Amino acid sequence: MKKQWIDLLVVLTIFSLLVVSGDGFEQTKNGQKISIQSHPAKINRFKTFIYIDRQGIGIEAFRLLIPSDWKFEGGIRWLLDNPGMPAVVSFRIRNPEGTEELEVFPNQPFFWTDNQMLLYSFPIGSRYFGSEVHPPVGVLEALKTIVLPRFRGDVYNLRIVNEQILPELAKSLAQVTPAQPGVCTSVEGAKIRIEYQKDNKWFEEEMYGVVETVSFSMQMLTGSVTNTNWMVDYLFSFKAEKGKLEPASELFQTMISSFRINPQWFNKYNQVVQFLVQHQIQQIQHIGQLSRIISQTNNEINDMIMDSYNQRQAVYDRISENFSQYIRGVDEYYNPLEQQSVELPTGYDNVWANSNGEYILSDDPNFDPNIGSNLTWHKLERRR
Repeated sequence: MKKQWIDLLVVLTIFSLLVVSGDGFEQTKNGQKISIQSHPAKINRFKTFIYIDRQGIGIEAFRLLIPSDWKFEGGIRWLLDNPGMPAVVSFRIRNPEGTEELEVFPNQPFFWTDNQMLLYSFPIGSRYFGSEVHPPVGVLEALKTIVLPRFRGDVYNLRIVNEQILPELAKSLAQVTPAQPGVCTSVEGAKIRIEYQKDNKWFEEEMYGVVETVSFSMQMLTGSVTNTNWMVDYLFSFKAEKGKLEPASELFQTMISSFRINPQWFNKYNQVVQFLVQHQIQQIQHIGQLSRIISQTNNEINDMIMDSYNQRQAVYDRISENFSQYIRGVDEYYNPLEQQSVELPTGYDNVWANSNGEYILSDDPNFDPNIGSNLTWHKLERRR
């Protein structure tokens, strides 16, 4: 009897190893061989990443979903010499086991004028109130002549394989401020697809950007002059080794569509900008001064700031929708734990969430993450 139990244990052990490894095995029934093949379930995991602006305002600045095993690097950097844009966001989220990467580049602020006396003191390339002196250009030219040299200058054999104007990005950024005499505004969005070599590999990358321009006239003793503040912002890119960008499109779309700026952080940041501009503070002297300015902000969000917040959030949605014509897309689910909708990669019949902002997606109908877990997972329903 003891030997029979040992033999049975050996058989069960071999069976479990075959199932776990995904290898096939053969079984005999009525003298015939039946081939049984185990297929591992497709599972995808996401977590909610929350970035705290510890250097500046001290609260959550933004959050987004990222694959559970990907790495976040970067964040918010406060620029003490630019009263119009005292903080910039730049980060990347990368797959440590591959080449897939989402990157957010810092905004590029510029200033231009037809005041020749001012240009004599601040020539092209110098900084005026924290902005680089440079004549305004269109969005495609900005991506090709400013962004690429600054952020992809270390690659080889770079070539642009596609470029496209995206008018819906401009529509999402309709100006909140009512038209004023002598003030002219414009917004233009675009994307480019590039290929290049780095580390003996070929990469492909899709890059997005928006150019926002505000020009205003001023009366001087010598006559009227026009000053222009313009910026290249919403600089996102999705990249991977050539041939692997499209397969990762659902992951990129999920990350961008889930990106949410904290409205309280956005409110306080705008108040800091207004304070610096109104008090004509050309440069913050130290972090302590910045902290005192932030302490004077309030939590009430006025309608103009809220409208600006909503319009800027819409840009991330447009970028998500425009990424790649080959994208399979995402499905919308309702998460009762957060009482809001979430977009996740399509192709999964079973989606689970927990109170920590983590998600598990599986195509196995028998999969239940509650088994063997010390967390409570809730199954989500897809919205039709």
